[in-house]
Amino acid sequence: MTGPLIPFRQLVLKVHSRCDLACDHCYVYEHADQSWSSRPKIISDEVISWTALRLAEHAKDHALSSVQVILHGGEPLLAGPKQLRRVCEELRTALGGVCELDLRIHTNGVQLSERYLDLFDEFGVLVGISLDGDKAANDLHRRFADGRSSHGKVLAAVRLLQQERYRHLFAGLLCTIDLRNDPVAAYDALAALDPPRIDFLLPHATWDEPPPRPADVPAPYADWLMAVYDRWDARGRPVPVRLFDSVISTLGGGPGLTESMGLAPADVLVIETDGTFEQADSLKTAYDGAPATGEDVFHHTLDQVAAHPGITARQQGLAGLSEQCRSCPVVRSCGGGLYAHRYRGDGSGFDNPSVYCADLETLIRSIDNRTEAGADRPVEGFDALADGTDDGTAVRELARARQAVTRNLLMLVGQELGGRGDEAWDRSWRLALDLDRRDDSPLAPVLAHPYTRTWAMRCLAGRSGAAPAAHLASLVASALPHRGTADRISVPVTDGFAHLQGTGRLRVGEVDAETVELAVELLRTAGAPGWEPMRWVRTNGLEVALDDLDPYRDCFGRPAMDRLTDEEAGRWREVLSRAWELIREALPSVAAGMAAGLRVVTPLTGPAGPPAAPAAAGAPGGFAALGITLDPDPVRLAVALVREFRLGVLDALLDVCDLYDEADARTGGLLADAYARSATLALLPEAESVRQLRGQLDELSGRGTLTALGLRFTEGMRRAL
Repeated sequence: MTGPLIPFRQLVLKVHSRCDLACDHCYVYEHADQSWSSRPKIISDEVISWTALRLAEHAKDHALSSVQVILHGGEPLLAGPKQLRRVCEELRTALGGVCELDLRIHTNGVQLSERYLDLFDEFGVLVGISLDGDKAANDLHRRFADGRSSHGKVLAAVRLLQQERYRHLFAGLLCTIDLRNDPVAAYDALAALDPPRIDFLLPHATWDEPPPRPADVPAPYADWLMAVYDRWDARGRPVPVRLFDSVISTLGGGPGLTESMGLAPADVLVIETDGTFEQADSLKTAYDGAPATGEDVFHHTLDQVAAHPGITARQQGLAGLSEQCRSCPVVRSCGGGLYAHRYRGDGSGFDNPSVYCADLETLIRSIDNRTEAGADRPVEGFDALADGTDDGTAVRELARARQAVTRNLLMLVGQELGGRGDEAWDRSWRLALDLDRRDDSPLAPVLAHPYTRTWAMRCLAGRSGAAPAAHLASLVASALPHRGTADRISVPVTDGFAHLQGTGRLRVGEVDAETVELAVELLRTAGAPGWEPMRWVRTNGLEVALDDLDPYRDCFGRPAMDRLTDEEAGRWREVLSRAWELIREALPSVAAGMAAGLRVVTPLTGPAGPPAAPAAAGAPGGFAALGITLDPDPVRLAVALVREFRLGVLDALLDVCDLYDEADARTGGLLADAYARSATLALLPEAESVRQLRGQLDELSGRGTLTALGLRFTEGMRRAL
C-alpha cells in the first residue's frame, strides 16, 4: 500500500452464480474469466453469516455511517425467497446499531413477483433492473437459452414496481449500449417507464478484445450517447442519467457518481457464493483470474483484503493512471475510464488509457460545450486574479460558478435521497424546488452559503451520520424568511437546537424530539425566547457573519469554537475591524475581492497562524468562508485572513480551470504558497519573503507540470511582484 487504508463502502454479494437468461454480452459467462463454473450455485448460510460479521466489524472499526450491499449474480432471484430472507435478516441484524444499511438487488426481472417485492418491502431492498431499450434493442442480447425474448417478462416486472405500493423500491434501469440500436428509440423506451434513474453502460472490452465500432467513425459510442443526451436535455432532463450527471458534476468540480469515471478511489468489493473475496466484477473481461484476491470471508477481514495490491491499484487517483491519461485535460472527469477497460496483454497490463479513450474525451468535451459546466478556459478576470488587479469582478464570477456547482450538488443529493417514501424529505425537497424556480430566487442565499456545499458533499460521500438528510429542512427554512412568508416547517433538532442557516438557532430545551415545527418568520424577531441570532461584523465595506453556529462549520482541519460569549464576540469584532482597515490600505484589490466574495468567518480553536503546510485545494469553504484563530495582533490577523482568502480563491479557480498536473503535489503546494505569499508581501514586506517568492515562481516555471493556463497564471504573479 502507498497510503492509508480506504474502507469499503459498497459490497456486491453474489447470492446465486447461475442465470436464467443467456445474454451473449454477459461478462460473467461470456468473457475471459470462467471462475463461475467452479462455484456453488447458491450462497450458503455459513457464507451469509461470515459476510454479515465481516461487514459489521469493518463498519464499526472505521466508524462508517452507512454501507451499501448489492445482491447480485448470476441472477440473484434464483436464490429464492427463503435464502434472500436469510441474507436480509443477517445483514440487518449484524449492522443494526452499527451503521445504516443501503440494501439493493440487481436483477434481469424475469422472476420478479409480488412475493419477492413484499419481501423487499419488509427489508427495504431497492430493485434495479437490466433493460436495453425497446423490444428490438433488448432482444439483441437479453434472450433465453432457447432464443425466446425476455422483453415481455421484464416489462411485467417494471409494471409491478410502478404500482403505488412498490414504487418506493424502484431503484432504476440499467442499459448496456449497442451501436446497432437507435439511441433515441432506446432512451425513449426507457424514459417512458418513468424510472427514478437510468444508467447507460459501455459494453465491457479491452485492448485485446476491443468493442465493435465502425472503422470510419472515431468516437461512435460518444456519438450514440450524445444523441441520447440531446434528447434527454431537450425533454427537460425528466429522469436522472448517472453517466451524464457524473460528467456534469466533475466538470464543475464536484464528485464522480460512477465507478467508471472520475478520480475517486474505488471502494467496492465482491463476495462470491463460496465466500471468496474478489475485486470488481468488470475485471472478468480482462483475463482468467483477473478479479481473484486469494482471500475469503472465513479467514480474512475486510481490512486485510483492502490492502491487496489489486484493490489499492484502483485507489491511486491521478497517480495510478497512464502517462497519457495524466496529461489529458479532461482527466478529472474521465479518470482514465473503467479500470478493466485499460487492460492490454502485451505486458503493460492496466497501464494504458481506456479502450474507449476517444469516446470518453469526445463525450466530456461535447457535454462541456453544451453546458459550460467546466472549463479548460479562463474565467472572466483570470489575469486580474493572477496579477492582483481584480476589482472584485473575477471573484463575483467565481462565486457564480461555485453557486452553480452547489446547485448541481444539491440536485444530485435529491436524486440520491428522493423516492424512498420519506415524507419529510419529499416535502422539503418540493419546497426547495419551488423556491429555486421563483423569479426572486429566495434559495440563492442558501446556494451561495459555503456550508451548504459542505453538507451536500458529505451526503454524496455517503456520510449520512455526519450529514443527515433532514438538514435540508433547515436549509429550506432559512430561505423562507427571504420571501417574507410565515410558513411553518419541521426542522431537525441537533444537540438541543433548531438551526436556520445564516440567521441563528433556536434552543428547544430538554425536548425528546428529532424535529420541531417552527413558524419561521417569528424566529427573526429580536428577543424571541431561546433564539440566538447570528452575529455580524459590519465595517467600512465589509459585511461578514461571525459564524459560531452552523452545524457544518467543522471543515477546516481545526475544531470550530462553540458559541462565543458576548465579550469574546466583541473582541473578535474589534480585531477583525482593525485587520480589515490594514487590508484596505495595503491591498485595495484584495479588499475589493474580499468585500465581493467573503461571507463567513468561523472562529477556530488552537494557536494563531496559518496551517503548517499549504494545500492547493485546501480551503473547504472556498473564499466565501474562512476558518481563523484569533490573533490579537491585527497585522498578523490581516495576513492570516488574506492568506486563507487567496487559498480559497485558488481552490475555486481550480474548480473551473486546470492549472497543473494534479499528480504533482509539489507543484500544487508551490502554487498555493506562492499565490498566498504574493498578496501578503504588502502587509509584511520582508526581503527574505520576496526572495522566496521569486524562487517559487522560478521553480514553478521550470517544473514542466503547469498547464498553459498555469504558466499564464504564474506569469501574472511574476508581473505583480
